[in-house]
Amino acid sequence: MSDTASEITQAFAHPEERAAAMATAPLDRISVRDHVVEVEIGAFQVERDLTQRLSFDVAVEVAPVDAPLEDDVDRILSYDKVTEAIAIELASERLNLLETLADNIAARILAEPQAMRVFLRIEKLDRGPFKLGVEIVRSRADVAGRAEDQNVRPRLAYLSRAAQSSNALPQWLDDLTGEAPLILCLEPPIAGDHTVANARAQLNIDLLQVDQAAWTLMARDERLNVANTRTELDWAMKQGHVSIWAPAKMVLDATTPPETVDGAALVAWFAAEMDALDLVVIGADAPALDLPCKTIAI
Repeated sequence: MSDTASEITQAFAHPEERAAAMATAPLDRISVRDHVVEVEIGAFQVERDLTQRLSFDVAVEVAPVDAPLEDDVDRILSYDKVTEAIAIELASERLNLLETLADNIAARILAEPQAMRVFLRIEKLDRGPFKLGVEIVRSRADVAGRAEDQNVRPRLAYLSRAAQSSNALPQWLDDLTGEAPLILCLEPPIAGDHTVANARAQLNIDLLQVDQAAWTLMARDERLNVANTRTELDWAMKQGHVSIWAPAKMVLDATTPPETVDGAALVAWFAAEMDALDLVVIGADAPALDLPCKTIAI
């Protein structure tokens, strides 16, 4: 078979066959095939509030065992670790892209000490009379450093409506920055006339009002930047930037969103999502949280 024909065959072969063809040295492999899970995912509006079936095929190259196995499950990479990685990533947040899901699952599998390289295929089974999917290959080198990135923990500052318009904002920023990455959370604006009977529409309206308040606040100080995704927040924390959290996207994409979007509920949910170090509340009562909290009166 020619090299071109071989590459075409590998491109549409099962990940286990691709793993065998691409291996530069013989390595053991474990595989999980046709693992089907029903989940909400997708970038299109018609894919929201609906579940669809995803099929997962995974092949993992593993490091050779340097001692007798002695039939001990703790000495090998268990199949459960593969299916668990899929379940954890599906539960962590609602995603739009299969590509993002695949990358996250591969990184989680490669955090296991035995895993050397992952071949992963994900297919949507219910989007038409065909399968829509992605297939990726990731090695330990591709995901090096991700575990360290996840250890960044922010300080949260919750600003009341009065605090958002206060002339003391620059001084508060001076006082709160430096010890840990700072993220500002905002008390929602007064609802006013923006009330509708449809609960889903009302949720979007309420969240977008907070997003709008975030952009309004950003204009008040050049140190501030609006962030509406976990990726943006993580990057800003690593760069030492001060972020204002615009909650709409993260809340709407969450697998377990806050029960309400009032200020206390939002900041409590966000603090748990970000594993916050502490919370500073400016111009409002402190919500009941299981982390260090102080208030600043205005």
